[in-house]
Amino acid sequence: MTNVAVFGAGRIGRIHASNIAALPGVKLKYVSDPVPTYAAELAGQLGAEVASIEAALADKSVDVVAICSSTDTHSDLITRAAAAGKHIFCEKPVDLSVPRAEACAQAVKDANVACMIGFQRRFDPTFNDASRRLAAGDIGNPEMLIITSRDPGAPPAEYIKASGGIFRDMLIHDFDVFRWILCADGDEAEWLSATGSVLTDPAITATGDVDSTAVTIRTRKGRLCQINTSRRAAYGYDQRFEVMGSLGLLQCGNHTPTEVVQWNANGIHADKPEAFFLQRYAAAYRLEIAHFFETLQSGGVFKSTVADGVAAQKLADAAAASWKSGQAVTF
Repeated sequence: MTNVAVFGAGRIGRIHASNIAALPGVKLKYVSDPVPTYAAELAGQLGAEVASIEAALADKSVDVVAICSSTDTHSDLITRAAAAGKHIFCEKPVDLSVPRAEACAQAVKDANVACMIGFQRRFDPTFNDASRRLAAGDIGNPEMLIITSRDPGAPPAEYIKASGGIFRDMLIHDFDVFRWILCADGDEAEWLSATGSVLTDPAITATGDVDSTAVTIRTRKGRLCQINTSRRAAYGYDQRFEVMGSLGLLQCGNHTPTEVVQWNANGIHADKPEAFFLQRYAAAYRLEIAHFFETLQSGGVFKSTVADGVAAQKLADAAAASWKSGQAVTF
């Protein structure tokens, strides 16, 4: 039996804790959260105990910690968990600072523990099938990737202030998809240009951030990627990408609550996309955490590593720098 402690009982902590508790051969032993009522409620629902982070890390029976707490705690908890000899699953990002993220990667390596970063889009069945077909050569050599990523609405200004900004908070997933899909053969970004505007919520201006962005990346092999993002899509959570290859195109569309399309005299009607990431990526979150424990047991390589987290963070930093300076960044 693998014993697990979950740090963070908020929205994403509840998802991961529930999925962990449902796995065979895995026991959710502890839940920790700065808000005691959150920890108690989640622990009570899943048959776990409430414990402090210090107590959970000191318990030698705990094999794994799942870090689902706020972004500003990730690097500290990764370092502490590694020092305690625990294997680690951590939600993205590793840290908002590239040097601190790199220090985390070194701490994990020095402690010889496993660490996976939660880029759940790599486990989405639709996106993952596109990756499989690309690897199989179905569309030949990949040449261009276009990613559309739009939230249904902006988070509160207080969240944005602490998030590191849209490039580090929201686009971090898209930068990882870029590397996963377009650079699977070892290619990397060589040139990046980013711009942004406040188009959906004037209050975001006061945070020093933007809510709409456009990013263009060119790789060392000359491949191109365009990423467009917005904090507001009136029609739902918009998550699509298409990759053009020398022999064709792979296109991944949105998920909808049902696949029913109604035709009548007034037009053709279909469901809007799923409401938000909790619904859109429900299967991805389940598959992601199952992959973590299966790979931990087999000794294989995780689909998303600390190195992937650091690499995505470097792209996010470059995008933020390009937006602020109005100049492209080269690597």
